[in-house]
Amino acid sequence: MSTEITTDLERMRTLNTVGTISYILHLIVAVGALIPGAQFGPLLLLVALVLDMVKRSDAEGTWHASHFRWRIRSVWIAGGLYLLTAPLWLLLILPGWIAWLCISIWFLYRIARGFVAMNKGQSMEMRA
Repeated sequence: MSTEITTDLERMRTLNTVGTISYILHLIVAVGALIPGAQFGPLLLLVALVLDMVKRSDAEGTWHASHFRWRIRSVWIAGGLYLLTAPLWLLLILPGWIAWLCISIWFLYRIARGFVAMNKGQSMEMRA
């Protein structure tokens, strides 16, 4: 029995470490998206997305699974919104900049909200 508890504890520690690394990478990307000239994020975002997609099966059956879904969904929604609003840049810079600023703030909010919940040991509900 104590071996099983130790294994579960180690699994949760590993999931928490992976989640922390992923959330930090996402936060760097989100903050970088708000700072002009600091768009170093696509590579970090790709690393975080791959990490989440590879490790999410390890979290099945735990509250950490909701965080993997939350981060993956956040990236896909933000990416889709960026693509959808990309033509606004052709209308002049201001409409595109405003749209992308709003998307970036939304992404930062979701990542910060998820990170705080994970550190409290709470799962993420799957609304928006």
